[in-house]
Amino acid sequence: MYWDVKFVKPLSDYRIYVELENGRQGIFDVKPYLDHGVLRELRDVHYFGQVGIQFGAVTWPNEQDIAPETLLAEMLPEEPLEPSAQKHIDAGGWEATGRT
Repeated sequence: MYWDVKFVKPLSDYRIYVELENGRQGIFDVKPYLDHGVLRELRDVHYFGQVGIQFGAVTWPNEQDIAPETLLAEMLPEEPLEPSAQKHIDAGGWEATGRT
């Protein structure tokens, strides 16, 4: 679907860079959600860095996720990352270096 996430990268200060199938990209701030239910576990910066993609959604290993509607509503526009980006997770869930 047009809102499926195809790329996600953890950033500092509990933010994530996201690219959607429809070409939209931006920064999503997770901080406002860190005091809510299962998302509290994301306060651990090492765990937060394990963000990935499953079935087109931003997810973490213990089944936390961000609803696509929330991403679309709250994502701030941002330029695409440079091809030399250090680390990213593609839609297949694989960590890779650079961009393809």
